Amino acid sequence: MMDFSALLKIKGAWETFSNNHPRFMPFCQAVGKDAIDAGTIIEVKVTSPDGKEYTTNMKLTQSEMDLFGTLKSMR
Repeated sequence: MMDFSALLKIKGAWETFSNNHPRFMPFCQAVGKDAIDAGTIIEVKVTSPDGKEYTTNMKLTQSEMDLFGTLKSMR
């Protein structure tokens, strides 16, 4: 059984996130349309408030592409 109050909380938190970072979703949508395929390398860099940097990357495989396709079809 779904907890609708939890869904409403998530919806509100997502709206706040989207308002705080308005360019993030258009960026993700553009990348998803034009740049994501098996062999794509995604790199993430995080800089803490004190300036320490953390970086990692991953190369997408066909199995991840299949997962993304499944997730897209669930929308």
